[in-house]
Amino acid sequence: MSAEPGDLTAEDLYLFNEGSHTRLYEKMGAHLVDGGCRFAVWAPDAGHVSVAGDFNDYDETANPLEPQGDSGIWAGFVPGVEKGETYKYLVRNRESGNEVYKADPYAIYAEVPPRSASVVWDLSYDWADGDWMASRAEKNRNDAPIAIYEVHLGSWRRGENGHTLGYREMASELVEYVQELGFTHVEFLPVMEHPFGGSWGYQTTGYFSPTSRFGTPQDFMFLVDALHQAGIGVILDWVPSHFATDEHGLGLFDGTHLYEHADPRQGFHPDWGSYVFNYGRNEVRSFLLSSALFWLDRYHVDGIRVDAVASMLYLDYSRKDGEWIPNEYGGNEDLEAISFLRRFNEEVYGAYPDVQTYAEESTAWPMVSRPTYLGGLGFGFKWDMGWMHDTLTYFSLDPIYRRFHHNELTFRGLYAFSESYVLPLSHDEVVHGKGSLIGKMPGDDWRKFANLRLLFSSMFGQPGKKLLFMGGEIAQWSEWDHDGSVDWSLLEWEPHRGVRSLVADLARLYREETALHEMDCDPAGFEWVEANDPGSSVLAYLRKGPDDMVLVVMNYTPVPRYNYRLGVSRDGVWTEILNSDATVYGGSGMGNFGGIEAHDSPSHGRPFSVNVTVPPLGAVFLKSTGEITP
Repeated sequence: MSAEPGDLTAEDLYLFNEGSHTRLYEKMGAHLVDGGCRFAVWAPDAGHVSVAGDFNDYDETANPLEPQGDSGIWAGFVPGVEKGETYKYLVRNRESGNEVYKADPYAIYAEVPPRSASVVWDLSYDWADGDWMASRAEKNRNDAPIAIYEVHLGSWRRGENGHTLGYREMASELVEYVQELGFTHVEFLPVMEHPFGGSWGYQTTGYFSPTSRFGTPQDFMFLVDALHQAGIGVILDWVPSHFATDEHGLGLFDGTHLYEHADPRQGFHPDWGSYVFNYGRNEVRSFLLSSALFWLDRYHVDGIRVDAVASMLYLDYSRKDGEWIPNEYGGNEDLEAISFLRRFNEEVYGAYPDVQTYAEESTAWPMVSRPTYLGGLGFGFKWDMGWMHDTLTYFSLDPIYRRFHHNELTFRGLYAFSESYVLPLSHDEVVHGKGSLIGKMPGDDWRKFANLRLLFSSMFGQPGKKLLFMGGEIAQWSEWDHDGSVDWSLLEWEPHRGVRSLVADLARLYREETALHEMDCDPAGFEWVEANDPGSSVLAYLRKGPDDMVLVVMNYTPVPRYNYRLGVSRDGVWTEILNSDATVYGGSGMGNFGGIEAHDSPSHGRPFSVNVTVPPLGAVFLKSTGEITP
């Protein structure tokens, strides 16, 4: 293919129509060249397409585009166009004659909403993250510590005068904060352009443009670059499951259902009031694959989290009988979406084996995070929504009733290694009347804070990568408000500072202790010690690495457990490396005086045992570095 920007070749057209073009952003959209700009847009059922913008005073007749063979693409050169000028396509349907102004589906920049024109731009930028890019494979591996801080750009922090921080303003503050917190990655809710801020980016119109609310494409590159230079990975939330219905967007693009299915039983999502992509259309697959690769190619991102995968997999997702169309075999599986997801993962890992893809998939669909050559969907990781739901349900109970729900904590042991999991406490759990994380905790304030510390300890102790939405780490009382900010004033109070200190120490422990992360996805790295004591509501398990071993003990009641006997495989000292009840975190200070000596008294099928003090609503992490006794 030609290297000239915007220069469409016969091969480009062939691959586009075949569904195999994965770099369409290099050819479609607006491309500045000597003397002007090349434009190209897909509108196969149009009878006329022209480009109107600042450069021709939005004269819809001044610059018509020409069809490119039978490809459905219209293209042309407009002289005198300069960077920063706005434009739209006037698209006239060839049968009805109806006309509509459309933003460029391949635009790399757009006007600040509510304005909706595309902006002629370039992506020139001098990256300074070479060291990160050269070594990031080690940071993204399954055996690496991956702890993700989830951020909504518009409401993480406000400036001194209450304004929303731009990409560059956020760079220094977010980098410093994430470093202090100890997380390894940041995940941004969708940065792709979207008309309605209240959709948090999930109702996308610009699949190739970072939202202009916070600055230019180069400003967003600066933010990614700064995070990389600080050793922090960047994951983007990406939404190929549905798209916004706004008139200037993809819907009814050329007067027909071009990107979406025509039948609303397939092409309209009842929950979100949005269009569903037609994954069986070759050109739509080329469009989406190119979007995914674009963020990896041009913005150096380290991972893509795919939103609402379950809604893509099932034709009857959130639909009643008669509201969906079975596949060719009579089933409810969306075979075209499944094929697309597999192709997406193959293309991403084929081009970038040093990144990861993450599936938000809420059902028991098998092998989501297994290779496509084994029949899987090919994702690197899957969000463990079952763990999230069961754990938060359990924690919402008064401890007096927890003995009757012990299985909600232990059930995960049956499937914990069926996929490569991320344990998510995400934005979805602190909106729409669900309250904040600490607001879900029962009891008085002391119990609420202790429970929250125990929740975070449980997440970091269990096998699986970690994800926490902003605000949770400071025990924010109010649920998330996308028009507001994290309530940073809470850090004036010691209990809130204590929770943040615990989260930072848990993240540090998770990074430094290989036993807590290296075998996150390997059943050999986990071993129950005590899973069957509902009367005491105590759980204990071993996390194991190649050399080290950590005993994690959790007490889910406000009653201290003294001399709680647990079997271990090693003698010698077990050092207490973290205690969620420490006074520095706001706890009561009950613990094991720095460590415990194992004694030659078998228990739980092991040759040695330790007597542990387990604090009220607390967790202790005990480390052994001694030799394993045969």
